Amino acid sequence: MTMQVGKTSTADKLALDAPIFDPVAFRLDSEQTDIIALAREIGQSVFAGRAAAYDRDAVFPTENYLDLHRVGLLGITIPKKHGGLGAGYQTYALAAAEIGRYCGATALTWNMHVCSTLWSGPLADDLDMDDATRAEHERRRAIHYKRIIEDGAIYSQPFSEGGAAAAGGVAFGTKAKPVSGGWIINGKKIFASLSGHADYYGVLCTEIHEGEKASRRHTLYLAIPSRTEGVSVVGDWDPLGMRGTVSRTLLFKDVFVPEDAALMPRGVYFQAALRWPHMFLTLSPTYMGLAQAAYDFTLRYLRGEVPGMPPVKRRMYPTKQIAVAQMQIKLEQIKAIWFQAITEARANPSKEQVLRAYAAQYSVMEGANELATLAIRTCGGQAMLKSLPLERIYRDSRCGSLMLPWTAELCLDRIGREALYEPGESDD
Repeated sequence: MTMQVGKTSTADKLALDAPIFDPVAFRLDSEQTDIIALAREIGQSVFAGRAAAYDRDAVFPTENYLDLHRVGLLGITIPKKHGGLGAGYQTYALAAAEIGRYCGATALTWNMHVCSTLWSGPLADDLDMDDATRAEHERRRAIHYKRIIEDGAIYSQPFSEGGAAAAGGVAFGTKAKPVSGGWIINGKKIFASLSGHADYYGVLCTEIHEGEKASRRHTLYLAIPSRTEGVSVVGDWDPLGMRGTVSRTLLFKDVFVPEDAALMPRGVYFQAALRWPHMFLTLSPTYMGLAQAAYDFTLRYLRGEVPGMPPVKRRMYPTKQIAVAQMQIKLEQIKAIWFQAITEARANPSKEQVLRAYAAQYSVMEGANELATLAIRTCGGQAMLKSLPLERIYRDSRCGSLMLPWTAELCLDRIGREALYEPGESDD
């Protein structure tokens, strides 16, 4: 599938926003620029108009996924030889930020889908496999990629289980028992975005070996078809924000999964978690986009340029000007550290780069809500109306700091500990 830049239905009827990251200033090449522009165009001209309804009704943005498939963005990080756009980590992150600017729930769920191709594609290519394992991985991932490119299949990535597994502290509680031709899966995932709407659940689970204690080394990454016997979705979904993600609970009871369901070979996910830590930074682009959205709304509101509202200017008041200055400074700080972190994403980063990734995650997840908070205070009471996007931006942005595996608390904990201790050091 090829990109269809300029093909969204209403793009010619409005002036497109400037990119969050100017291609010249941030030294992006023409291919990156085109992919990111495509995301910004479809976000502004199509997704922005639907976002309020998805949020209000807490329904999954199904129509947006049909459009993502139509323009090729479901396959953004699928290698070109498999029909995708072949984007790397940085390009994907910048494109996802543009979508998050217009619909946080679409960007966040799109991330869960894209990670199945990012982790099994460019990221896995950086990791160690013998020739036979790599050949088998290439054969298997081609199966998954074909479903996405040709059929518009949606993959999710249920991670959390309510314990320390999603933070990397212990083995996943969802178990995979080897049987002839595959595995039998039993377990539960909570806050499982796209529940009931994904075609395949990319489940992280622990392969059980007789006589051995469950180990993170035995983590498997398996794509379970959503309609497989034994898969069920339970519970309600009525949260504060990110309502359109529909992150209900997934249950797996004696679910058979064939060997070709593997999105990564045995041992490769554990290797990735140790050697490619930026794989856990991919929730942050959504919140980079929300940070920009809060700033964008404030400028338009103070200039009297919010669609559907009287053209009343409020920009002449010194208190408003100071608030905008504070927001601009905060936004530029977030952008700078985040862009540097996503640019450094690679296998075997330095200690400094890992600490910067944690700091970038913290800065974006906390900073987006700080900007939304300041935007509400600056714009005043009308900004809290549900007919305007700012209160949704505020609620969505508050959710970022809570998301595993790198919550704001865990980032602070790891930065402090890893800055003060070298590997193997203790105070004993």
